[in-house]
Amino acid sequence: MGVEHGIICVGCCWALMLLLFVGGVMNLLLVAVVAGFILVEKLLPRGRLTSRFSGAALIIAGAVTVLGGI
Repeated sequence: MGVEHGIICVGCCWALMLLLFVGGVMNLLLVAVVAGFILVEKLLPRGRLTSRFSGAALIIAGAVTVLGGI
């Protein structure tokens, strides 16, 4: 049962796990920010809309980082 749950968890959360690995496994600030995003998405009445805005913000932040900052 544990192996099955682990496979399901990796299947649905692989991108989040990769983000935490790249950002630093022990980076507590990054973990807190990700947890805050998840908390907001789960608790606000319009979680889907919130997740789209946060996704767009992360895409913009990534583009700014790749382009060398503005």
